[in-house]
Amino acid sequence: MIEEPAAVLTVTMVAEATGYSVQQVRDLERLGVLAAAIRASNGYRQFAPDHVRDLHAYRDLAYAVGPVEARHVLRAIRSLPLTDAAALVCDLPARLNQEREQALAARVALHAISAEAATDTAPVAADAMTITELSRALGLRASTLRFWEQAGLITPDRVPTRSGSARRYQPAAIHHARITTALRAAGYGITDIQRTLTAIRELRDVSHSLAALDDRLHTIAQRQLALLRAVATIGQIIRDGESS
Repeated sequence: MIEEPAAVLTVTMVAEATGYSVQQVRDLERLGVLAAAIRASNGYRQFAPDHVRDLHAYRDLAYAVGPVEARHVLRAIRSLPLTDAAALVCDLPARLNQEREQALAARVALHAISAEAATDTAPVAADAMTITELSRALGLRASTLRFWEQAGLITPDRVPTRSGSARRYQPAAIHHARITTALRAAGYGITDIQRTLTAIRELRDVSHSLAALDDRLHTIAQRQLALLRAVATIGQIIRDGESS
């Protein structure tokens, strides 16, 4: 049986088929994300259907793990030995699973904090903590609490001492520190946490934070699906490299 020659695609055809610009296609080939195109006698690039396939995989992978990591992976698998290339790809789902676990843990923490707000008795002065007590309770360094204070996330009282003053965290500050810990574990940045705490101070609940975590979990699920699509193609790229 005579094997039919692969279709020859111009860079414009590849761009139209994938939604990338002509320059982006050229750049991704130059960066090694795509296999090098064959050069015609006139110097023009000649692409194949596999290039379109690989660009779709790159788009999914970039959505799943970020464009920098996606470029690194697609470059590396073309040069690494089979065992190393397979290990690199198999590590990708673990990172997304870790993000999901962090978001789930943060959601559980926020649920607990929300429940406490509805059932706790009125706070008293004896509930206050020193910076050492609070850092130990949260599993943080004292320097982290001081940084959060500088960022306006938590506001301890200042108690006079012989050498100056000491931080004293009242129940409200402890509450905010626990919310901050939960959101940081889920990957939220300082600016997002500032907005969250502002809303909590005004609304006195964390329902919007729980909704935000639900949105994050949904996004992670979409990224996981995109990763599964990309990995199928990446496996084919690795097999092609082994057989060539």
